[in-house]
Amino acid sequence: MIDVRILPEAHSMGEAAAKLGAEAIRAAIVGRGKACIIVATGASQFGMLASLVTQPGIDWSRVTAFHLDEYVGLPVSHPASFRRYLRERFMAPLGGAPHFVPVDGEAADPAAEARRLGALIAQQQVDVCFAGIGENCHLAFNDPPADFTTEEPYLVVTLDAGCRQQQFGEGWFGSLEAVPERAISMSVRQIMHSRLIILSVPDQRKAAAVRDALEGPVTPLHPASILQQHDNTILFLDPPAASLLTGAAASAR
Repeated sequence: MIDVRILPEAHSMGEAAAKLGAEAIRAAIVGRGKACIIVATGASQFGMLASLVTQPGIDWSRVTAFHLDEYVGLPVSHPASFRRYLRERFMAPLGGAPHFVPVDGEAADPAAEARRLGALIAQQQVDVCFAGIGENCHLAFNDPPADFTTEEPYLVVTLDAGCRQQQFGEGWFGSLEAVPERAISMSVRQIMHSRLIILSVPDQRKAAAVRDALEGPVTPLHPASILQQHDNTILFLDPPAASLLTGAAASAR
């Protein structure tokens, strides 16, 4: 069951998502002395991250942060690098306090890097996963048809045409041809192991994916639909992203 919350606009949506996540982080630190989170990237996460780093009462030195994915072969100096994105928008405002576990897309052997990350996250209980939904309904870089069965925490994946078009359309690359064709991505099952999943999904261009994730069947053809089977997922939308909902979730408007 996905708890849908529709906020008036993208800024308030991101702020609400950050406050909810901060509550969970603080609770984990009180209960276990530490917290483990997953942070997402992309244009949909700008507002959430800007608010998250200002939330009071979090001892960030007790937080370990993984991220969802990274392009294979993309230098960290590239504006589209997710490692760069998180260092600038998450680590730098916090003075580098969290323990950040980057996905090294420049590793000589991407499969070995996926195994390295898998071994590290296997030692953790993930308290909060912050994520989004792609225009093709992908979750992380698990494009359709997504692998719903593998228990490997990280995978080397091939990006489909819709995913690559989204990255170009958001302005991260100068041409469609410049968008890498492969990435290292957290798997669907690893995301599902998170105690709390908080999704921030703004914009009209995500409306069809939101509808498919919420109102369609659970299917690898709509990867984010798997979240219907998660016990504690909260989806924050703005009105344009919610505009195609017709079922029970539409009553949140």
